[in-house]
Amino acid sequence: MSIERDQNVFNQKESDDQFVDWKGRKANPGKHGGITAAAFACVVEVFTNMVFLSNAINFITYFNKSMHYPHATSANMVTNFMGTSFLLSVLGGFIGDSIFTRFTTFIVFCTIELLGLILLTIQAQNPQFRPALNEKPSQSEAAILYTGLYSMAAGVGGINASLPAHGADQLDHGNQRLISAFFNWFFFSLCLGGLISCTVMVWVEENEGWNWSFTITAIVLSLALSIFISGSPFYRHKLPGGSALTRIIKVLASAARNCKASPEERVENQYAVSAINPNTVDGKSHNKFKFLDKALIDNTISEAHVEETRTFLGLLPIFASTIMMNCCLAQLQTYSVVQGVLMNRKLHNFKIPTQSLSVLPLSIMLASIPLYEKFRRILSSKKSEKIHIFQPLWRIGLGLALASGSMAVAALVEAKRREAALDNATLSVFWLAWQFLLLGVSDMLTLGGMLEFFYSEAPDSMRSMCTALSWCSTSMGYFLSSVLVSIVNSASGRFGREWLGGNDINHSRLDLFYTLLSILNTLNFLNYMYWAKQY
Repeated sequence: MSIERDQNVFNQKESDDQFVDWKGRKANPGKHGGITAAAFACVVEVFTNMVFLSNAINFITYFNKSMHYPHATSANMVTNFMGTSFLLSVLGGFIGDSIFTRFTTFIVFCTIELLGLILLTIQAQNPQFRPALNEKPSQSEAAILYTGLYSMAAGVGGINASLPAHGADQLDHGNQRLISAFFNWFFFSLCLGGLISCTVMVWVEENEGWNWSFTITAIVLSLALSIFISGSPFYRHKLPGGSALTRIIKVLASAARNCKASPEERVENQYAVSAINPNTVDGKSHNKFKFLDKALIDNTISEAHVEETRTFLGLLPIFASTIMMNCCLAQLQTYSVVQGVLMNRKLHNFKIPTQSLSVLPLSIMLASIPLYEKFRRILSSKKSEKIHIFQPLWRIGLGLALASGSMAVAALVEAKRREAALDNATLSVFWLAWQFLLLGVSDMLTLGGMLEFFYSEAPDSMRSMCTALSWCSTSMGYFLSSVLVSIVNSASGRFGREWLGGNDINHSRLDLFYTLLSILNTLNFLNYMYWAKQY
């Protein structure tokens, strides 16, 4: 029984390496997959991210003016929506790895988001589903709102987990350069969608009304779903491999249960040990987490399961080390916008709308991708050996270092802005360009590197879920930012004035908060270097 079971595990691993077409037949490399198939994912990402960010920008106005929630409640509802959307990407990744193909997972979650958006559109277009003037929403009205809102959040989470992994599945995994380029251009598509949302959609909301925004985004999301499905003849699909999380939990439980067992007891499970090379899984060598080897004493655990667990655990320190950088990134949507509102936003005779202040960092991110690819091609053509700086771990490290620099620059600019404001002068909003430049390039390097790293290094059975760690890091960074603000205000309040207290940042010490973020991110960078070297 043990021999047969472990051989079946090994055979299943081999079959998992095969791709099928949309009819379930073995994929033909000449017809299925390739750059054209992967390009569908990039095009669809433009539309899906535009829909997500357009509504995130629109929601706070809609909640306050149409649903009559207070400003603070509306802001928290938007923050919770965005945080939940990114966190649920882990659930979407689990489903895409364990239950459905990533193609099916995208269709299911995109449909869920579309249904939620349609529900919100119906409520927005029909006064009988909204509270009367100066009245709070009834329980039924709130139920419609939250059902639509969190259906969208669930849909966004599933899309974020399945779409990039599905796109990368179309490419030759032996060509790491091609995989890296895909994730760079996927990030470009993400930023392009964001740019459309804070330009075109902001104009629509200000000139045509928020109700048109809901309608347009519902149409755009339907178009994105149609484009994705139209690529079916070109796709190749990776079959789900069962619940990797269940296997990981079993390995950890078995290792804990047998922690005091002697090494000789592993011999009882010799067939599981010999089913696969004990130091490799998917061609990758791992000598970390030796305690997991004791799980092999249990005859229900194979060496493949242990190596799968070892690989996943090895990714977690890298994941944790990127959260602080995303805390810095959160400042682009919060305090940097507050700074911009108080600065001179005129460009000749045009005044930049508050919601469009994100155009500057997004433009920098968009420009950085083709420049990065060009720079890489030039260096690659001159040097035949592998260039370390373009490897994912090096990219992430450089991004973390730039995040520290961006917060230091932000502290200097804020000190200058605050000094000018106290002298009744106003700085140009373009002074923020320096921190936007550094943080924009930092985000390009870090998020692009994370997507590539987690996809390439993850066990084959967990690629969607591990790719979702990139979005989970973003969510935790936003939540950490809120926690740090509370801690800083509590600590500084005991010594006189809260750094970030009150509604007027001219009398706050945002410059000191940025300095603190720079210091914390520098310490986090040193922590990252340790774990990256260990990896």
